[in-house]
This record gives sequence, C-alpha cells and structure tokens, in this order.
Amino acid sequence: MRRLSIIIAAALLVTARPQTPPPPIVLSSSIPGDVNVTAQTVSIDAFQPDFDVYSWNTFIAQNWPPGPDDNDDPKQTIGKNGDNDTVWEHYRDVSNIFLPGGARPTWNGPVIIPDACKSINKGNLEVVTQIGKNLLTPTVVSAMSQPFNTGPIIDQNGVFTRFQIIVNKTMFNYIQANSLYSKAGQKAFTPPVNFTSGSIDNSGKTLVEGAIMVKTAWKVIAPADKARFHSEDVLVYSPASVNPKYPARCTMKTVGLVGMHIGHKTQSAPQWLWSTFEHVDNVPTEADVKSGKLKAQYSYYNPKCKICKVNMIPPKPWDPTKVSAFHSQIVRMNQFNLPIYANSAAARNAAAQQLLRSVNPKSVWANYQLISTMWPTDPKQPFGAPAPTFLANTTLETYIQGTVPNVSSNCIECHNNATMTVPVASDFTYVLQRAQ
Repeated sequence: MRRLSIIIAAALLVTARPQTPPPPIVLSSSIPGDVNVTAQTVSIDAFQPDFDVYSWNTFIAQNWPPGPDDNDDPKQTIGKNGDNDTVWEHYRDVSNIFLPGGARPTWNGPVIIPDACKSINKGNLEVVTQIGKNLLTPTVVSAMSQPFNTGPIIDQNGVFTRFQIIVNKTMFNYIQANSLYSKAGQKAFTPPVNFTSGSIDNSGKTLVEGAIMVKTAWKVIAPADKARFHSEDVLVYSPASVNPKYPARCTMKTVGLVGMHIGHKTQSAPQWLWSTFEHVDNVPTEADVKSGKLKAQYSYYNPKCKICKVNMIPPKPWDPTKVSAFHSQIVRMNQFNLPIYANSAAARNAAAQQLLRSVNPKSVWANYQLISTMWPTDPKQPFGAPAPTFLANTTLETYIQGTVPNVSSNCIECHNNATMTVPVASDFTYVLQRAQ
C-alpha cells in the first residue's frame, strides 16, 4: 500500500492518468487494518472507490461467523445459512465497560442484567436500552453527551428503535490499560488519548487491527421478517422514568439490524475511517419520493401517507414502553455535493450484494447497503478535510441530514469535539464520557 498522504500530495502535482480499478471486495474474515489505495489521478474524489471497498470488506469481516473463541472462523462463510452470529456481537458493549463506581472491567466479564430483566433472561441475552444514538431514556441523557441530541426514531408499527455502542478488543485494551474506564483514572491520565491505529503491509494484508467502534440500530421484527434481516433475540429494557411516569420494564424481543456505523482508527486516518450501512428497506431517497418510484413498504416511511411531514422529531413525551401513535416518516436527503460518492457506493453495493448472494441467494447480508465512507483527505489538519463533507445514517443521524455546515452530520467534525469526563480530547470518541 502507498501511504495515503503521499499519494494525495503526489497526485496534486502530476497530470491525470487512467483510473486504476479499486481492489476487489472479497469474502474474507480478516478485518482490513487500513484502506488499500490504488487510485492514481489528480482528483481526490477518485480515491472514494478504494475507501468504499475498504468499508465493504470491513462489513463482511465484521459480520463473519465467529468460532468457539469468539474470533472469526475462516472455516465458515458469512450468510451460508442465510443469517449467522457475528464477530462484532462478541465485542464489549460500553455499558459493560464503564461500570458503577468506576470498577475495573474485564473483556469476558459478566454482562450487567437490570433487575427488571433477570426473571426473563434466558441464555445470557444482550440488553438494548438506548432509544437514540445518544439517548439512554426519554428523560435521562448520557452524561456530557455529544452534540445533536435530537430524538428517537419510531418505526411504522409505532415501536421505538433501539441502539447499541460496542468496541473491539484493541480499543477495550487501551481503555483498560490506561484506566480510562473511571473518572478517577481519567483525572490521573497524562494526555493525549491515542488509541491504537490499524495498519496493512504493501500487499494490503492486515498487520494491526486498530481501535474500532460499532454503533448499531435495531427494530423489533416479526418472526416472518427474520429471513430479511440479521436478527437477535434480546432484552429490550426501559429504565423507570419520572416524566413521563412509568416503572422499569423489560421484555424479550426479536430485533432486526437496520443501521450499522463503523469507526476505525488507522495509520492513514488518525481522524478515523467512518463507514455507514443501512438495511435496504429503511427509507426512500428524496429522488425516490419525487419520482414516485417507491416500494410498497419501508421500516420508517409510509408511501401511502400524502400529508405526513418528513424527518420530524417525535413529539414528547417519549414513552418507549408503549406503542406510539406517531410513526416516523423519514426520507434520505441528498447529502453529497458530488455524484462520485453516491455512484461509488452504488457500484460497490451491487458488487458486494452479488458476491454475498453467490454464497446463498437468501443471505440476509445482501439486504444491506453502504451509504458512503468518510475519510480524511488531509490527515495533518485537525478535521482532516473529510470526504464526503457530510455523511448521515437515517437511523443514527436521522434529524441532522443535509449539507448545512456545523448543523448537518459530519462524523469527523462532530467527533473532533469529543472529550473525556475531564476537559481532555478523547481521540474522536464520546464513549469515554460514560466513565463513572
């Protein structure tokens, strides 16, 4: 691999040459340690296909079936049986890292089960609590949470979507080794926070898997929907609330994956690489709505409603323990200033989905699509001069789509504001603010 910064600097000084095809999307259980750049033109945008290939190869490897040790099992294949357990589902949920009293976490330690869930917990099920990317409950926002706390998203059945944030072992080890899991540890820490960077060799082989954060969005699904979604049986937990008033409640539900956001720190991207995926049935695009080329059904859009206002935050009070009369009417806004971003994602989506269906025509993984990959075009700048400038997932940044500076979703710019519980920059992650 050529170092990204060197290629970009050189590209700006030479005459354009024929575009080199990006590396292939492959069925591999190895998570790419960094992007493998092949572009050779003066246009920075020509690099986008390389980054989108990186994102798809990351998505495939993250969703690879694990073996008995919870690591990827090269002897298995993603989607061979339609759906499968995944590597990232054996990462550590942040709720089990930042423990009460600042206790020291362990990678394979017990999962915290709320009292309301204990009687129905069968088989060490995961607990999903958040009703927004940054919202723990309708009335309790995570301490010092990141900007753009907006509101939940409610599916067409009136059920609140739930969210998780988890990290890989590389990131966990750094947090543990530096005692960043507690407020006391953060106060004693000598900055800067500098998570491990991923790397590859000249052939593109992974040398180091860097720190990875995975944010996921889940909707409750019916048994008949399992053939279309990656699904899990989980404990859906709502802590007790004062306004609106309701007691703690926990139910066991089958949920389907509707959104997945992957942040990976690498040598070429100290501002991290940001890959965002969605289920293909989530929402229509603005162009779909204008043309009238709509599917019969979406998870977060009713094509039959002609008077529903789009992209509106649900009115309060937010009560996730009840079926809501309000159903989110979400449309994916055009957020790219150049066609290369949408075109590159579309080309990579077609290739990846075909590859996944070659394993099994009924693979649920072929029902997911890359929206785009944000990467720093100039890693030496604080913000990295990201491309594309804006990138939103309709399940995770639902209400901050668009192209308005300092308002619309920009992964790198937003995460550049992140600090620990003390006023020290936390290397583009907000998870350290959860320390107790």
